Amino acid sequence: MNILIILFAAFVVAPIMLIIALTLNRQNRIIRNRIESVIKLFLLLCACIAIFATVGIVMSVLFESIRFFQVVPVTDFVFGLEWSPQTAIREDQVGSSGAFGAVPLFAGTFLITIIAMIIAAPLGLMSAIYLSEYASKPVRDFGKPLLEILAGIPTVVYGFFAALTVAPLVRDVASGLGFDVSSENALAAGLVMGIMILPFVSSLSDDVINAVPQSLRDGSLGLGATHSETIRKVVIPAALPGIVGSILLAVSRAIGETMIVVMAAGLAANLTANPLQSVTTVTVQIVTLLVGDQEFDSPKTLAAFALGLTLFIITLVLNVIALTVVRKYKEQYE
Repeated sequence: MNILIILFAAFVVAPIMLIIALTLNRQNRIIRNRIESVIKLFLLLCACIAIFATVGIVMSVLFESIRFFQVVPVTDFVFGLEWSPQTAIREDQVGSSGAFGAVPLFAGTFLITIIAMIIAAPLGLMSAIYLSEYASKPVRDFGKPLLEILAGIPTVVYGFFAALTVAPLVRDVASGLGFDVSSENALAAGLVMGIMILPFVSSLSDDVINAVPQSLRDGSLGLGATHSETIRKVVIPAALPGIVGSILLAVSRAIGETMIVVMAAGLAANLTANPLQSVTTVTVQIVTLLVGDQEFDSPKTLAAFALGLTLFIITLVLNVIALTVVRKYKEQYE
């Protein structure tokens, strides 16, 4: 009897169960394929939304910029030395033509960016070298997240710090040394902005330094080089493309900063290379031009879109260069 039950299970029940299992497996496979198709379609839709949003932003800025350049020549905008977009509402008012020379804005933007990078580039690189080459694991595990907290502080907080602490300190020190200094100046804004973007340089440089193969270090040490010589002559040259990429990305971040400049450097469009004087930047003027009730047929308002287009082109070029350099670095060591 037991043998008959076993034979029945082997030749009848087992094939039936196998057919049921294959059927369920086929149905599950169909369901999984359909679910994967839906997920793939959803992800494609998300990607298309991001692309269309980017294209829409670029097109809106471009079309409004074209309207502006139909009123103000491109040469006057790019090479003009005076920025005074306060156009009159009525034709009989004085100053109805305005002045839209953007050179003072470009000069102020690059002046503050240069000051910020003078602070952020060496401090960030030295911090990255210490954390990756000299710091112990507990110090690194504590120091790197603490340093990256700087990137999470709101820029308006940096602006308060610059306006209430750094700017008065710069004014007192410069006045004590006999310099003519403005209450709002590019130096204070650049110093605080350098602190703000320091984590960009430090964190990215630390990552690329750690990505340098250990065999390069071992080979240098095996030839009799000291630790510092290995860092200067082997590690840094090997990581240089990634370090340059991190610096360029930090420059892009500095160019786009607004709140620190508004609160520490002022709104005056002065064409000067003196860091102790008040200056303004492209982003600050964009905010200023679009604040309040504005008519979008006015050259004053349309000038904000022309500035936005210029800023977009500058940051796009810097980001492309940075990503190209980093990609070459990764292709070399991955």
